[in-house]
Amino acid sequence: MDIKDKTKLDLALDKEILFNIYYVMRRIRAVEEKIVEEYPKKQIRCPTHLSIGQEGVPAALAQVVTKHDYAISTHRGHAHYLAKGGDLDKMIAELYGKECGCSKGKGGSMHLIDVEQGFMGTSAIVGNSIPLGVGLALSLELKGLKNISCIFLGDGAIEEGSFYESLNFAVLRKLPTLFICENNLYSVYSPLDVRQPIDRQIHTIAEAVGAKTACCDGNNVIDSYETLNTICQEIRSGSGPWFVEFETYRWREHCGYNYDNDIGYRTEEEYETWKRRDPIKTFVDYLKNNYSIEVVNKLEQIDQNIFKEVEEAFEKAKKASYPDPSHAYTSIYCQ
Repeated sequence: MDIKDKTKLDLALDKEILFNIYYVMRRIRAVEEKIVEEYPKKQIRCPTHLSIGQEGVPAALAQVVTKHDYAISTHRGHAHYLAKGGDLDKMIAELYGKECGCSKGKGGSMHLIDVEQGFMGTSAIVGNSIPLGVGLALSLELKGLKNISCIFLGDGAIEEGSFYESLNFAVLRKLPTLFICENNLYSVYSPLDVRQPIDRQIHTIAEAVGAKTACCDGNNVIDSYETLNTICQEIRSGSGPWFVEFETYRWREHCGYNYDNDIGYRTEEEYETWKRRDPIKTFVDYLKNNYSIEVVNKLEQIDQNIFKEVEEAFEKAKKASYPDPSHAYTSIYCQ
């Protein structure tokens, strides 16, 4: 289904929404570019999965959800945590393994959480967060609330049994669930064509299970916003689960801060083609073509505030204390 056949919003969006979209995208990238700068200093010791190039989708979602909605994510979750309102200082402290981190320094990059903002965690296990997100949706249904459970997943999670079991249950119970698939074409170093049939689109799988579906260019944040805004309204009205496949692309290596085009699993030409579709540059070009110079100039002030905020967060994290070794086995859950 083409969501725009159903509802077409006025492209002359409210300026506050435009500035918020830009702020979220630019802040995510600034944070991750700072991680790239700091990681080689070997003070951040946890594995980290960057989402540079994929900022458009979480920035769009940030405009249509509240802290009373839930969100749950994957190993590549920095952008989702920040977009949902997660505490930046606590996130950076967590990367450094500090006691004031959002997981008390025990989880690192792949285990971020901010319950106060409705961000219910990230997971290092592919597909692991999907049933948890459906469980959160079930809790909303049982409480009679009009909130949504948003589940971020990648294209690799489609190959996990937990995806089908969870989606089937969400459809069966008509749960207020939004499955957000960021299809960046690769599972680690394996492209889609060695993992899935080449003539099949991912969102059609969800449609076959019974979910309402849409497909969108994740590098076009305006289209992403319009799509998610319409879908979230439908879910709040009782439509049941939706599955949205967003076309996107990560610029950096699967795990780490380097570029990895030289190892041969993707071509430089492919990388450059996607980089030209940079969601931030595309959005800025849109503003330049459709809004006044005052709007464009405002972006510079937003940039300055972001860079100051990010620098301060890293400095605080570096100065913060490590957990006492006696805390290693506290607040730990095992099954």
